[in-house]
Amino acid sequence: MDHGKVTLLGAGPGDLELLTLKAVRALAAADILLLDDLANADITTLAPQARVIRVGKRGGCKSTPQDFIQRLMRRYALQGKHVVRVKGGEVLLFGRAGEEIAWLRQHNIRVEIINGISSGLAAAAAMNISLTHREHCQGVTFVTAHMQDHSEPDWHALAATGTTLVIYMGMSRIDSLASGLMSTLPGSTPAAVVQNASTSVERRLLTTLDQLAACSQQQGFGSPAIILVGSAVGESDVVRSEVLVAA
Repeated sequence: MDHGKVTLLGAGPGDLELLTLKAVRALAAADILLLDDLANADITTLAPQARVIRVGKRGGCKSTPQDFIQRLMRRYALQGKHVVRVKGGEVLLFGRAGEEIAWLRQHNIRVEIINGISSGLAAAAAMNISLTHREHCQGVTFVTAHMQDHSEPDWHALAATGTTLVIYMGMSRIDSLASGLMSTLPGSTPAAVVQNASTSVERRLLTTLDQLAACSQQQGFGSPAIILVGSAVGESDVVRSEVLVAA
């Protein structure tokens, strides 16, 4: 029997209309769907012939072990199945795709990658800003607040880049990250939080770095959320310090 293949598919930030046409075609052809917790559960309607296996991974919650997910991919691919591993957001950003690609290569299993829209980009769209802006910065940095050893990144060094910071998985460390960034950036630096970007329960907050932790906590913001920091964020037309809920 010929080996099947594994498609690593970015499901985007939640709005199914943001899926690419290539993603829709792959879902329709899937035999096995390994579904991430952060993906919109309604995506299964686009894979009518697939067996759906939920392999949730969410910070601070009980998660499916990574090695178990990889063994599932291998098992079904070796049975000749088309396995679609659905990941929330963009598959190549903070989704452990590197480990999965290496594992599949090691076992001589074909891998296809279909990109999705990252929640960081959806958050910028929700705030009506450009992450790069000639009057403010010439770059953007995507970073997670959680290192493999559970430490935090060097916030001082990140702030010194002068780029717009797009911070993933940062809500549980919002106090320390704001404090670390203020070792370099002024407290008046524009900052924003976007929770559940692109979905019907999206919430947005525009504030400043020195008020970021207090405002987000007072308003009950939590995960999944993106934190945006930098002068370009100040171009947003969202009302400052006012929480907006998507219609």
